[in-house]
Formats: sequence, structure tokens, C-alpha cells
Amino acid sequence: MSGKSSERPLLRRLACGILAAIMTVGSYPLTAEAQEMVRRRNLFDLLFGGPRYEREEPPPQYDRRDGSIIDMAPRRDRNRGSVRATPPTRPPVPMTPPKPEPVAKLENARKILVVGDFLAGNIGAELETTFEASPGVAVITRSDGSSGLVRDDHYNWIAELPGILDETKPAIVVVMLGANDRQQMTSGGKEKFRTDAWFDEYQRRVTEIARIVTARKLPLLWVGLPSFQSPSMMADAAKLNAIYRARTEEAGGEFVDIWDGFVDEDGKFIVTGSDVSGQQVRLRSADGITFTQAGKQKLAFYVEKLARRHLGDMASPEIVNLDAASLPALGLPADPAAARLAQPISLSDPDLDGGKDLMSSVPAAGGLTQSPRDKLVRRGELDPAPAGRVDNYRMIKTQ
Repeated sequence: MSGKSSERPLLRRLACGILAAIMTVGSYPLTAEAQEMVRRRNLFDLLFGGPRYEREEPPPQYDRRDGSIIDMAPRRDRNRGSVRATPPTRPPVPMTPPKPEPVAKLENARKILVVGDFLAGNIGAELETTFEASPGVAVITRSDGSSGLVRDDHYNWIAELPGILDETKPAIVVVMLGANDRQQMTSGGKEKFRTDAWFDEYQRRVTEIARIVTARKLPLLWVGLPSFQSPSMMADAAKLNAIYRARTEEAGGEFVDIWDGFVDEDGKFIVTGSDVSGQQVRLRSADGITFTQAGKQKLAFYVEKLARRHLGDMASPEIVNLDAASLPALGLPADPAAARLAQPISLSDPDLDGGKDLMSSVPAAGGLTQSPRDKLVRRGELDPAPAGRVDNYRMIKTQ
């Protein structure tokens, strides 16, 4: 009994020591590390392998203006212990130049007529924006989105184009057709697409469109088809472009080749490419046929370069209207018959400069006066110096 009684105080003291250690660890005072949200392990965790706690990371802070992360401090990976790189901030969006204010067009403004399908409509709309600040250029668009040279039952361009030219009286004609022509002919035998008879009839219609324009002595700009996402459409577009180029140049027009602007270095279709300012942007829509706004601007840019060459100074925004309302008053007589008529004078008439004699041979008027040089050289006389000059040696009389 004495042995058991002696062990009880020992166990009691051991239990009290463990309890004191637990209370000491649990009530450890707050320090700078504790304020940083670091949880310490207690005695049970040390003895029995409790869970490990690591420092909690504050949530990232975002900029309210553009949503970018402003806390760029590196964070430590919980699993591997490596430092993770924070995502880079987004580059600033370049500011677009202000849109020019539209100006009133001159009465003698030169007109650009754009005809064709939905792609021609894109060119016409962008050209209108381009020449908004040019009073000497007006853009007129006559397009039908579903039209072409095959479905003349829907819209017959060969029959309608002469009337459009008479109505608008353009200075330049821009044609873009063919995006809807990969189908069977509706007239002329209803030839199937890609047959030799189909291509023969199609060439005839392209030739007729070009002849209608060039027969009126008008500059013709025929815009070729772009690349398409579908391989079969792309192959057909390349073959149709060969027809447009040959027939347009044969009629005296100019073929506008836009193919390289919408393919990569290997000649493959691209969705994203360089815009008119050289920036990488999306040019084509998800369908692989239509264009985005940047693509439309690039499409019209090819036509704009050639159009400015034909328009000359009329495409300049600084051109002014030289009519009677803008000219200053010249003081001319109201009645032209009351104006005194004068005989025309020849610019080569010798009497205009005093005849055929030299100027040195003309004597002085009257011959009575001589210059101070003549008096000094011929007579030795010198005019008296005026009073007050340093070479005036005359005596001043005093009273």
C-alpha cells in the first residue's frame, strides 16, 4: 500500500505539469507573427502529429477601373513551396483618334459609285466614313446583299447598271461581286457550278459589266474576292479572281487584289491579322466569310489608295468651293457693256520697257539738273555741306 500511495503524488505532479504546459502554450501572448494570422501548434499537435497550418494569404486586390490586379507581390505555392508569378497586367488600350466631322459636299464633288453584293456594301460604308471630311468627294453605294452575276432573276446587274450610271454620273466605279455566285445559273441553260459551260457564261457576264463601265470612259476598279475559311470556297474564290483580273484588265479597268491582306505567309486563311495601322486585331467573323469592323476598314483601304490616285486634289480636306458666294467682291461693273474695252498688249512688245534704247542712253528730264557726281567729276564743284554736319567749315557770324 505504501508503494501505491507514493506513486500517486508523482502521477499527480506529472499531470499538473502537463496541464500547465498545455495552458502555457494555449495562452501564449500575441506577437507580431500572431498578428499576421499564423496559428501555432499546441502540445497535442507536437505529440500526436496534428494538422499543419500555414500563413493565410490575403485576397488579391483589383483595380476598379479595368479589373487588373494591383497587388503584384509574389505568393508561395502551398503544395510545392515555390513562388508563383502573378499574372501580368493588361496593356493599356490605345486611344482611337477622334472621328472627323462631316462637311458639306461641293456641287462639283466627284462621285465614287460602289456597286455589288454585301461585301461591296461594306466598302461603300467605310469609304463614306473615310471621305466625310473631304468636300470634293461623295460616295454613292448601290448594293444588294444577296445579288451576284448568277442569279439574274433576283437582281440583274447587266440590265440595271446603265441606269445607275446615268442617274449618279460618277467619276469612279467600284465593283465587287462573286461572294454569292457559287451556285447554278438561273438562265442561259441553267448550267451547274464548276462546269466548263458555267465558267464560259460567267466570263461573258463579267466582260459585259466591265464593258458597260469602260465604254463611258469611266475608271473601273474591280475588287477581287478575299480568302475564306472553307477550303472549297477559298479554291473557288481564287479561280474567280483570275476571271475578274483578266476580263477587267482586258476592258481597260484595274483589278484590286486584296488576297494577301487576309492570309498568312503560307497563304492560309487567317482570323486575326494586321489592321490599317499595323495592330494585330480580329479581321473576320466566326462564320469565316464576313468581316469585323477592322476587317471592313482594311477592305476599303485597298480601294481608297487607288481612288485617291484618280481623284487627285479633290480628295483633299483643304479644298474650298470657288463659286461666286465664296469669292470676294472685285468691284466689276454691273453692266458688262459699260466696261471700257482695251486693246490687248503683247508681253514681248519692246515699247513696254521704253523702246529699244538702253536706259543709260535716255537723257535726264529737261537736261537742266545735274547730279552731285556730275558736278564733282566734270566741274570740280561740291555742294556745300548742310549746317551742323562735321564737314561744314563755314564761319558762324556772331553779333
